[in-house]
Amino acid sequence: MGVVMAWFIIARLLFVAAVAFSAIQLQPLSGGALPNLEFGSFMGALIVALEIRLKDISVTHMIGALLGGAVGLAAAKTIGGAMYWANIGDGRVVFLHSLILLGLPYIGLVMGARNGEWLQPGNIANVFRSAGPGRRYKILDTSVIIDGRIADICETGFMDGTLVIPQFVLKELQLVADSSDSMKRNRGRRGLDILQKIQKMSGLDVAISDVDFPEVREVDLKLIELARTLPGKIVTNDFNLNKVAQLRGVEVLNINELANSLKPVVLPGELMRVFVLKEGKEYNQGVAYLDDGTMVVVDNARKMIGKTIDVVVTSVLQTTAGKMIFGRFIDATTTGQATPAPGPAPAVRSMPPDAAAAGK
Repeated sequence: MGVVMAWFIIARLLFVAAVAFSAIQLQPLSGGALPNLEFGSFMGALIVALEIRLKDISVTHMIGALLGGAVGLAAAKTIGGAMYWANIGDGRVVFLHSLILLGLPYIGLVMGARNGEWLQPGNIANVFRSAGPGRRYKILDTSVIIDGRIADICETGFMDGTLVIPQFVLKELQLVADSSDSMKRNRGRRGLDILQKIQKMSGLDVAISDVDFPEVREVDLKLIELARTLPGKIVTNDFNLNKVAQLRGVEVLNINELANSLKPVVLPGELMRVFVLKEGKEYNQGVAYLDDGTMVVVDNARKMIGKTIDVVVTSVLQTTAGKMIFGRFIDATTTGQATPAPGPAPAVRSMPPDAAAAGK
């Protein structure tokens, strides 16, 4: 890598020297060799700076800029030729000709550079395909790949359309997998394993996108721009990305919201059978968990820790973080009666301020 960079530096210096030598020989400026040497060196350095700036731009955007500029120049020449009847001795007419000749190529150059992704082979092929329903793109972000549940969702067949994995997401995964932190390294390798599993699934259309946005640094903003370009939906479990994408008019599929919607529905008054795992925060409380991770706070169950018991649901609290269930254990030995069948729903009690930390 160092050898290649050294050759680039030498080539650039030789180019600047060649331009300066040409200026000395051809004398574009009056005043002798020194002004022409300075002028030639400046022009050569300017071209080198432009070349360095262009190295981060994709080939499709460069070709788009050239085609757009050529179309704009052709349009300007056509309009100029059509105005042959105008008085070319009038300064206003000459200015109008100059404005058209400069303005249209500039507009074509900028528009072509901005829409260069349409010159990708896949997008060009789509232009010549017969009209039909458009492809549905689902763009995966880094967090949802590392999470791993997306592979199970794809395996069930609920994820239709084309799964798009951007190259900049792969790069971020690679950086995480190469991290010196063992925890981050394991997460990154897990994400790469999940991607490999998804690619091997039959009947699933997976595409690696090389589209990048060099002017955008953050990966989340790159995902939003890519979703606008395709267009497509972002698949994530990142709360912040979810909100920012919605504010910018991009559709999001949040698998955390999907998981919450699939949790079992319970109503006050129903009986549940749970395993009391530990003591709760409040007096005489026990804490249990359902198979999906939902926390169940049980009153009068502190002495039943380590046992499976039947509880009566008293209330259900839905929060942005998930669902919490509150219940009550009816001890038959204390009341001297058998556990009663559920009657009318008891009054829903309010959640204590620190009930969210009941399991902590």
